[in-house]
Amino acid sequence: MTQAKYILLPLLLLSAAVSCNEKGGPVKPDDPRSLNLPQPEVFLTSEAADFDVPVETNFTYRISIDAAWIVADGGTPEKPHFRAEANPYGSDRSCKIRFTDVEDRYYFKEVTVNQAAPDVVLTSISIVDKQATAETKALLANLWLIADTGWMFGHHDDLWYGRYWYNEPGGSDTKAVCGDYPAVFSVDFADILRSGADTEENRIRRRVILEARERGEVIMACAHMDNPKTGKDAWDNKSREVAREILTDGTDTRITFLGWLDNLAEFLNNLKDSRGRLIPIIFRVYHEHTQTWSWWGSSCTTDAEFMDLWRFTVTYLRDTKGVHNLLYAVSPQMDGQYSSPKDRIRYRWPGDDWVDFIGMDCYHGTNNNAFVSNLHALESVSKEKCKPCGVTEDGKESFEDQYYWTRYVVNPTEDCRISMLTMWRNKFVNGNEADKHYYSVYPGHPSEEDFRAMYALDRSLFSADLPPMYELPAGFEVN
Repeated sequence: MTQAKYILLPLLLLSAAVSCNEKGGPVKPDDPRSLNLPQPEVFLTSEAADFDVPVETNFTYRISIDAAWIVADGGTPEKPHFRAEANPYGSDRSCKIRFTDVEDRYYFKEVTVNQAAPDVVLTSISIVDKQATAETKALLANLWLIADTGWMFGHHDDLWYGRYWYNEPGGSDTKAVCGDYPAVFSVDFADILRSGADTEENRIRRRVILEARERGEVIMACAHMDNPKTGKDAWDNKSREVAREILTDGTDTRITFLGWLDNLAEFLNNLKDSRGRLIPIIFRVYHEHTQTWSWWGSSCTTDAEFMDLWRFTVTYLRDTKGVHNLLYAVSPQMDGQYSSPKDRIRYRWPGDDWVDFIGMDCYHGTNNNAFVSNLHALESVSKEKCKPCGVTEDGKESFEDQYYWTRYVVNPTEDCRISMLTMWRNKFVNGNEADKHYYSVYPGHPSEEDFRAMYALDRSLFSADLPPMYELPAGFEVN
């Protein structure tokens, strides 16, 4: 936080006036000092403002201010000038400006500055789950609001492992470099779906999610979900029948799939913070559906099948299983430049009533033209639909550019209103330096200094920068 500002204003001796002693002790009859503040109170609107404070005195004085939202900004000894920031809060505020004899700290007078609260303009955001918990609704509102300040830095599996460590409580490649945790922690729910919560890895997942929540961070999840028809992994894309069979009552594929959703629902309905409140999660259902690699992707499903599969999944979790701590996010893959990037973001859009957050997975590498084009398209669709947006996966595998963060993250996002920018994981290599599967910084990487420069920017938000993300901000309603 900015410290109070102090300045010294020299003043020529004027004729003596009435003396004062603000400490309350006896006034010396021969004290020649005089300090008069003709305007003891200043009243400001909620907007940023410049103002002067008339001062009548005959000695050199010091100015001190007990709040960071006002700073002294020149002027003359008879009329010092001040600047006040706009009031972003839902209530009035005030502060004191003190004028003190530089030779006697007990000899002072104060001016009170009062600033009005802004007129509240109600922002209404729609949520997929009307019965969502209060914290889940608050998170959605804050995801929209925080984009006015900057974007949250995120990293997949950052709290679980890094390039040179595994399952160490408090661990983080990000924190090891800049001293702070990511604002967004990303995990994968695929193994929870398949195996349930009671496995060694899923107990670790639970622990790191709880750690992130206790610090007030945002938690996001994808799911590289196995193929429920074949039992193989998510990349088993040989059949075009998987989604169709899930949507058909009585099939073995549907029975298997619903069993997996039951596992996820049990995990989520028991995922509570230290105060017993359900932990909200941004769930990227069927991520990168624009691609062909998965059984739910563009080559394995029709438009109608994919949209029906999305709605079926949301309905089952929300209505049948009573899961009310999820926000549902689309995340098409947007690596290159497209003739109509907005259409690609809206590809197989399941409907405004079925989406809370608009993400994109953008492995643009060093192609800033593609990144900027897709960011502007993302922002545009976000504003059209009044839904928060962000980059849900990013990074360049095995990058070594020492200025990567400035060149390929900071510069292209300069004029974009997004809530987050999340990097893919740094694999734990267990001593195998030939394995270059990393997408973010870690101790010893050439880009460490550049990462710290990005961290220092006002618009890059890390854990310690976050407002209360699980409290509804003033002026918002979520319904």
